[in-house]
Amino acid sequence: MAGFVGILVSDPWLQNQFTQVELRTLKSKFVAMRDSSGVGEVLKVRDLAAVMSRLNMAGDGLAQEEKESFLQKSFPDLDAKVDFEVFLRRYLPIDPLADDLFELSKDGVLLCKLINVAVPGTIDERAINTKAILNPWERNENHSLCLNSCKAIGCTVVNIGTQDLVEGRPHLVLGLISQIIKIQLLADVNLKKTPQLVELVGDSTEVEELMNLPPEKILLRWMNFQLKKGGFKRTVTNFSSDVKDSEAYACLLNVLAPEHSNKQSGKAVKDPLERAKLVLEHADRMGCKRYLTPKDIVDGSPNLNLAFVAHIFQKRNGLSSQLKKISFLDVTQDDAQVSREERVYRLWMNSLGISIYIDNVFEDLRDGILWQLMRYNILQLLKNLKSNSCTKEITDADILNWANNKVKDSGRQARMESFKDKSLSTGIFFLELLSAVDLRVVNWSMVTKGENEEERKMNASYIISVARKLGCSIFLLPEDILEVNQKMMLTLTASIMYWHSKKPSEDKGLVSDTETGSSTETASSSAADDSSSDSSNDENAGR
Repeated sequence: MAGFVGILVSDPWLQNQFTQVELRTLKSKFVAMRDSSGVGEVLKVRDLAAVMSRLNMAGDGLAQEEKESFLQKSFPDLDAKVDFEVFLRRYLPIDPLADDLFELSKDGVLLCKLINVAVPGTIDERAINTKAILNPWERNENHSLCLNSCKAIGCTVVNIGTQDLVEGRPHLVLGLISQIIKIQLLADVNLKKTPQLVELVGDSTEVEELMNLPPEKILLRWMNFQLKKGGFKRTVTNFSSDVKDSEAYACLLNVLAPEHSNKQSGKAVKDPLERAKLVLEHADRMGCKRYLTPKDIVDGSPNLNLAFVAHIFQKRNGLSSQLKKISFLDVTQDDAQVSREERVYRLWMNSLGISIYIDNVFEDLRDGILWQLMRYNILQLLKNLKSNSCTKEITDADILNWANNKVKDSGRQARMESFKDKSLSTGIFFLELLSAVDLRVVNWSMVTKGENEEERKMNASYIISVARKLGCSIFLLPEDILEVNQKMMLTLTASIMYWHSKKPSEDKGLVSDTETGSSTETASSSAADDSSSDSSNDENAGR
């Protein structure tokens, strides 16, 4: 007599996530859901919203239109077939009372999607490995893409690696997710996104000061501005002890949404827990979904309270829609390239995990060496990986020649004459370089010819995500490639070179004189200015 086999799925990892009792229960639910759809043996994505509420499933509290909206945003093909294995893999809704979050984070897809929610466009989703069964290499690529993208949006990523995410270590996953969420919640708390914040200040000096404040400080300033309207006597200086009694919250919500206030005054309630409950009910009525509990407020949880205030700001900031007609608003109109470069250096420094958090490069570092610090850091990394028998330091020209030779040796034709070569804007050279260092990493069916602005932008976005997927830590934006920002082209190429030099393979080939053909080049120096890049590139362009 044959032994009992039970319910099997094709992915061994997925099979091991459930007991046979759980699989039988889930299979019954899946069959019931499919049958209730009235479509026979084939259930499509578009059918899910209509049948979810018929089953006792997590997330059933969502309204029908919310389910439909979620499906439309999450699945490009609503006619795709939903089989039992896909049903088991559905990410959302996540049970907050179980360890589902950590399990679902193990393939990296959910974290990459979350990054794009926080800062849209950070990851080109064509670079995410999303097939039903991922091998260890593909999972590692997703986590490399996740971690390097986290750095690129301002997260401090230290003492955490791809293996930590593969194993779903709770404290590390939560730490990463909390940073991503914080960035998303505070995205609009600045003068550029919310120019109405100018209402908080009175003259050009204060505007400049406001521009240089971190989002958390701006949020506190906004909160106190609104509390003053409500006659609140205290000044809130933090999102912990100063708000745990909920009195500031009660006043703030009454100022912003008096039409949703409860007849029962918050001040009249003596129990802090009950007062916190009333505050959250008021927030619910004004459209702020509840992400924390009354106990979180009373306990003074700083991260959750910060998130709560940021959510209130997003929903209703109470600022005038009519901007003051004052000349110093021009201060907010930054030069685009200068602003992007400031962002790159700031995010790079913060990713290093240093004790001081840099909010504004121009204010926090006035000694004029930012670019040189980044360039020196990359060159030092490359130098440290060189063979002990080779004492020549690496120059900008070495990096350029290495890249050209890598592409040439792979049998491709692209070449860059310098780091300001306008042909780089198509993205083809960097895609060929990435393919040269790892043959399988570029999906050429997703690459355009770069013949117009839209095609070039698609290639630039794909380049950045593919490089991060390999493991390159880079901070540039697609616009830097489109405009051929010389500094960013150097750092991108050097980052790819550094990754390749660490690659555990026979041909990892650190820079040799044969590859670079530049044994007589002068050594790079951390004290050199931008002209060093210009001169070495111009010399190389003439070869």
